[in-house]
Amino acid sequence: MSVLEDMGDALARDVIAAMEELGDERFYDKISKILLDASPTMQEAFLTAYRVRVAEKRGRAFIEAALKAKREGGSGPKVYMEGGGH
Repeated sequence: MSVLEDMGDALARDVIAAMEELGDERFYDKISKILLDASPTMQEAFLTAYRVRVAEKRGRAFIEAALKAKREGGSGPKVYMEGGGH
């Protein structure tokens, strides 16, 4: 990774941890706005890393729920699309 990508990823990890501690699901948006004012390039690196990390976290949670349901004899989790993605 480039220095910019490394910095964006490190910030994304810290923001995700802060969001959990603060209980503020939109905290990343506040950080994004601060970054946009200072450096749109850094903002984009941060948002990319944030989105990838959140997507990975959701994917892992789905896998865990599906495996738990299978092991306990239940039906797996349902997939709900939030109107985004590619």
